[in-house]
Amino acid sequence: MINVIFVCHGNICRSPMAEYIFKDMVKKRRLEDLFEIDSAATSREEIGNGVYPPAARKLRSVGIDCAGHHARQFTKADYKRADYVIVMESYNINNLRRIIGEDTDKKVSRLLDFTNKPRDIDDPWYTGDFEKAYSDITEGLEAFLEYALNA
Repeated sequence: MINVIFVCHGNICRSPMAEYIFKDMVKKRRLEDLFEIDSAATSREEIGNGVYPPAARKLRSVGIDCAGHHARQFTKADYKRADYVIVMESYNINNLRRIIGEDTDKKVSRLLDFTNKPRDIDDPWYTGDFEKAYSDITEGLEAFLEYALNA
């Protein structure tokens, strides 16, 4: 089983979007048995909160349910059990290091590093552009799925 944890700052926008889109993606391809999928935050700011309403609306608009999500902070135990720790932007890597120290096992990557156009995914909390976040996340997840299945 491939253990994947998606990480962003608060675990209420990008990382839960990635978690639930990826769960939907692997379910539609009948690959659920190959993956364990989760998400977490680098900060403690949003712990216990659900998916940010505009992010949840975007997911619902494409038929993806994220009900029951509660933000949580990434832990050292998460790092130990994960095969891939996938962050949304470089800033998340810096904050993740405060929790795990150095990425000695080389598990941490930005989601869009798996694409032909490596870049950060802008935080829609600030930009308000949940369409762009959805598009970027989906692009990264398609590329990551291809990578993970062929690794």
